[in-house]
Amino acid sequence: MNIYQGLFMGLIQGLTEFLPISSTAHLTIAGKLLGLVSPEHPEQWTAFIAVIQLGTLAAVLLYFLRDILEISISFLYENVFHPTAFKNQSNHARLGWYVIIGSVPVATVGLALKRVIEGPFTKSLFVIAGSVIFFALILAYAEVSARFSKKIQDLSWFDALVVGIAQVMALIPGASRSGTTITGGLLLGMTRETAARFSFLLSIPAVFASGMLEFKESLKFMGSQDLIILASATLVSAVSGYLSIAFLLRFLRTHTTLGFVGYRLILGGVILWVAFSGVAQ
Repeated sequence: MNIYQGLFMGLIQGLTEFLPISSTAHLTIAGKLLGLVSPEHPEQWTAFIAVIQLGTLAAVLLYFLRDILEISISFLYENVFHPTAFKNQSNHARLGWYVIIGSVPVATVGLALKRVIEGPFTKSLFVIAGSVIFFALILAYAEVSARFSKKIQDLSWFDALVVGIAQVMALIPGASRSGTTITGGLLLGMTRETAARFSFLLSIPAVFASGMLEFKESLKFMGSQDLIILASATLVSAVSGYLSIAFLLRFLRTHTTLGFVGYRLILGGVILWVAFSGVAQ
């Protein structure tokens, strides 16, 4: 991978991570078309994707900095320095608990299936195409059946757990982390913007943990030039990711997610065509 390919991948990561269209699907199809995904060492591609996600993590931290500070301060004060019964805690303190609760499922399953996730199965275009299409249909159902009544202050521990379980589905390439969690939120009756906001907050622990773990692994097979490319891709993903967050939250205030559903169905069809044609191996 050269520097230009790395910057291109970072741009794709940032633009697609927060939209419910699957960054992994876009990165993998681009990587295969450019010959960057090694069939002999698929774990290297998994590590690359996980590490440049740290750029989009930085975008989330920057965009939601005020919320994160308020959640962290309230959580520590009401659980450590001035212990308060959960039912009497502030919305910000409870939201801290909800992020923790929602992160448990993906942490447990992710560690248990680490070898499978890093293996060739998750790089299969057929698997990715099927996942892109299937979860698009689930998102469409959630959109047309949602009540759009719950706001961020109305969330419960059960909502957090269900959305956390939905995040586990994102371990399937092509599912989309934001796509599955937003879908889960809509099925629970959240407004589109609330589902997206909680989805982004919930991504912080998972992306940080996987990114740091894979960064450590990536050092085994990366030289100094590779690290420069990786750092550049991560920086580009941070900038484009910030813009993507701002766009989606503004978009969902007045639009449905059905446009993304249509895009995913077309994308799934294109990936299937590429897979059957043998253009990308």
